[in-house]
This record gives sequence, structure tokens and C-alpha cells, in this order.
Amino acid sequence: MEESYHYPPELLNLLVDTIPLLCRSKNDVLVFFRGGGVPNSHLTDLRSRVSTDRKNINKYEIARTILQRINEGGDSELRTRREILKRVVEFENFSTCWPADQLKAKGLVCEIRDVVNVKDSFTRINKERKKEKDERVKEQRIKLQQEQDKNTKLSEIRNTVYSLFGLDDQPHKRGKLLEYVLNDLFRTYEILIQEDFKRIDSDGAGTIEQIDGVIEFDASIFLVEMKWHKDPIGVEKISQHLVRIFNRPDAKGIFISSSRFAKTAIAQCKEALSQKTIILCTLEELVFLLDNKRDLVDFLRQKIRAATVDKNPFLEIK
Repeated sequence: MEESYHYPPELLNLLVDTIPLLCRSKNDVLVFFRGGGVPNSHLTDLRSRVSTDRKNINKYEIARTILQRINEGGDSELRTRREILKRVVEFENFSTCWPADQLKAKGLVCEIRDVVNVKDSFTRINKERKKEKDERVKEQRIKLQQEQDKNTKLSEIRNTVYSLFGLDDQPHKRGKLLEYVLNDLFRTYEILIQEDFKRIDSDGAGTIEQIDGVIEFDASIFLVEMKWHKDPIGVEKISQHLVRIFNRPDAKGIFISSSRFAKTAIAQCKEALSQKTIILCTLEELVFLLDNKRDLVDFLRQKIRAATVDKNPFLEIK
């Protein structure tokens, strides 16, 4: 049962009308309040008046005076107010009332229960609304923080990509860093499964194949190859990646190059589209994506749609 901080006027008046009917005598009223936790400091003067001037004070005055005192008591009287209300709404033995007061007392107790139940319903509704609002605010705050973290990470990736253009004298290092930074890009969009890995021959013949990355995108597995070369990627490099894809029945492919692709390589990929999905992408396109804060997911879907529907493995998106 959830009461408000203090008794509202309608509830206070109902309690004033009801409690005297539940008690046969003025002393019984005082005992009722004392049993509900009302401190002696609120009762002493009233007890004295009942003893010395009984005729000039009635049960209703006693009830109203005490209820007003505990209603004005602030936090210190909150527990007392709750206990008094609890004793009234749970009152069941009306045989202790004067016979002429029993029906009226029952009716007033029922009315107080209705008031409390309605108030509890509104309180619960308001609490649920507040809870829902707090949850929405929390979700929005988390979402905003995640978006900020994502933007910060994408900005770092963008800066790292730009830094690679200054490593002309360290081609091997630049190639490995390209793999790491592009895997970071996929990871930021939560679509990376595994970074570069090698498949080793079980008989000790060495590395059979090396793959730069694997992603799962729209329920499909894509093998990702990333190359930094000065000249356009030709048939030889494309063929190596196509072999890896064809050796895995359900796999598809992505080839990312810092340079463009030779026409022969594009033609070979176009022929492969009858059996396998492969898309070609340049580093320039990804830099454009990062510069303009475009969505990688939309970017990949456009590429895949062009390869699947239009038989175009190299749709340039700028």
C-alpha cells in the first residue's frame, strides 16, 4: 500500500469520520492512536482533557487533532501515518463498535479502502511510467554513448588509414597495418568474425593458405582479402582469392585494394558470379565512406546487391 507523503484532505476527513466509530470511548480513540505508533507528545494534552474536562471534548475532536499533528510531522511521522491507515483499512471486527455505528463504520472503511486502492493504482501506474521513462532515458544515454564511442573509433581508423600513405618505404609494414585497420573497421560495425589466419598442413608442409579476415554479413560468410599495391590488382591476385572461396562451398568473397582493379580481373570476377558472390572494393571508397560518415553496412549491401542482381562485382560508391 503506497500512501502519499501526507494524508490528502479527502482521506484526512474520512479518517476523522471513521476512527471515532471504530472506538466506543474517548480513551479507546487514544488507545487506537497509541497502538498505531503516535508518540505520547501528541497525546498527553488530549489525555489530560479527557480526564479533567471530558464533556467538552469528543471523539471526533480527538481524532482530528491527532491526525492533523501526525499529518504535519513530515518524514518523522511517515511510518505512523502508514500504520494508522493500515489499521483502518484492515479493520474487520466491527462488533467492537457501538451497534448503531457498525453499518456506518463498515461503509466508511470500505470507502477508505476504495480511496487507497485508487490511489495505489495511480501510484503504481505513475511508478511504471517513471520506470519506463527512466529505462528509455537510460537506453538513449547508452545508445548515445555507444554512438559517440563508435564515431571516436571511426575517426581513429580514418586517421590511421591516412597515416598509411606515408609508409612508401615500408610496404610490408603498410600491408599488415592495412589488414589490421580494415579489420578494426569491420569490428566497429560488429561484423568481424576472425582476423587474419593461416591454414597449416598437418603433415608439416607449412602454410597452405593465408586469409586476411573473415566476416559474417547478413547470414553469409565472406572471406576478405586486402592488398596495398601500386598497380591495379590483376588476374593472378584475384585468382588466388577465388580459389579460396571456391574451396569453401558456402563462402563468398570481398577483395579490398589500395589501387584499382585491372579490367581482366573484373572480367574474371564477373564470370565467377554465376557460382560465387564476390565484390571488389578500393581503399579510396572506404576513405570516402569514413570522410563522409557513411554506413559500412549500407555500403556492403549496395555492393552485394550490384553483384547479385546486376552481375557487377565492382560497383564504385563515391
